[in-house]
Amino acid sequence: MKVTIVGTGYVGLVTGACLAEIGNDVFCVDVDPRKIEILNNGGVPIHEPGLQEMLRRTRAAGRIQFSTDVKASVEHGDIQFIAVGTPPDEDGSADLQYVLAAARNIGKYSNGFKVIVDKSTVPVGTAQQVKNVVEEELKARGLGSDSHGFSVVSNPEFLKEGAAVDDFMRPDRIVIGIDDDHAGNRAREKMKRLYVPFNRNHERTLYMDVRSAEFTKYAANAMLATRISFMNDLSNLADTVGADIESVRRGIGSDPRIGYHFLYAGCGYGGSCFPKDVQALAQTARENGHTLRVLEAVEAVNRDQKDVLVNKIVKRMGEDLRGRTFAVWGLAFKPNTDDMREASSRRIIEALLARGATVRGYDPVAMQEAERVLALDLAERPEDMKRLHLVGTQHEALRGADALIIVTEWKEFKSPDFGYLKSALKTPVVFDGRNLYEPESMAEMGIDYYAIGRPHVELDRNGSNN
Repeated sequence: MKVTIVGTGYVGLVTGACLAEIGNDVFCVDVDPRKIEILNNGGVPIHEPGLQEMLRRTRAAGRIQFSTDVKASVEHGDIQFIAVGTPPDEDGSADLQYVLAAARNIGKYSNGFKVIVDKSTVPVGTAQQVKNVVEEELKARGLGSDSHGFSVVSNPEFLKEGAAVDDFMRPDRIVIGIDDDHAGNRAREKMKRLYVPFNRNHERTLYMDVRSAEFTKYAANAMLATRISFMNDLSNLADTVGADIESVRRGIGSDPRIGYHFLYAGCGYGGSCFPKDVQALAQTARENGHTLRVLEAVEAVNRDQKDVLVNKIVKRMGEDLRGRTFAVWGLAFKPNTDDMREASSRRIIEALLARGATVRGYDPVAMQEAERVLALDLAERPEDMKRLHLVGTQHEALRGADALIIVTEWKEFKSPDFGYLKSALKTPVVFDGRNLYEPESMAEMGIDYYAIGRPHVELDRNGSNN
């Protein structure tokens, strides 16, 4: 099938590569010539495991192309995926300007029946807005929507950054929202044909009305964010009452009605989805005269959780951190990605620098993106920027630092050389925002260890635990 992907970000590139992998003829278009140049030169503008290899195969087979030619992209695909960004507006609502611009281009250059697929995460009612824009453009060309034909479909993505390729190729569900009319029936047949390879073993496709499909994406992310904030809220109480949140997690996660997924306490969620989607759904509720009280709390807990590690550091080392150096392991918002959007490291680093500290940061893949993002964050604080150093290895970050702060749970941080860690630090102090280690074991090694919602084991003067 001939497929066009509008937008070459995480969702667009993964969608395009995976659809090309199974034999479709895919045209990826983006208005950013820099991205297209990188892709045409064999590079990938994002870090996503398995994606570069898949793009290399499909490009060599001639099944995927990249261009800035909007007219050619519209003429190419019978199915037009809109996979552009929907960043939050000032009030938290999703900014739809890029979605509607893509829709306008489809209407402007449409050369036959088109299935227009909203793959971007969009609020309820967006499909109708897309439909209106396309109809306006067709009318301006003297074409009626009936004579030229199109259907707007909602097909939200459920891809985890760091595992997006596998999620697309082995989906647990495929949600498709389609109008129940003649054009919708045509669109349904095309979408069914497109997704047949993903339903070979058993049917994974869930058909529903368009508005329910749009709502489903926000509801899914809001539920996952709620589980994270719930555990983070409990972890702070556990700190106060002397409970161990890891024991609590195992105790409740063993209940099959609850499960273990997204029940890990930490220093807050980030990324491109959870923060903006929680805000957008809450704003949608406000616009319709409702208050989603649970989600309002979820967002507030997450905002405060990003300060928890800094509060522990201040309690241990004092408010004035001038002359102190901190090693930070992990800058991306989660492992297996270079995405720095809403990353907890940004808030933590800014807070440390504001108190006069020096920070040496390291991440296995996000160094370039971290340098760009943190430079923007600190653009009006040049003196603070001078005390931020992004270094090449995790060991280099440790040398001579007063303490280690762990922000992202990369695999290589899970079993480090603790002997080296202890000797490299001026003082053997670790603040762990992801609960990677056991407090008792750390104390036995003479490391002063502070985690999230886990008991702190005091060391005696000889460095052993009491």
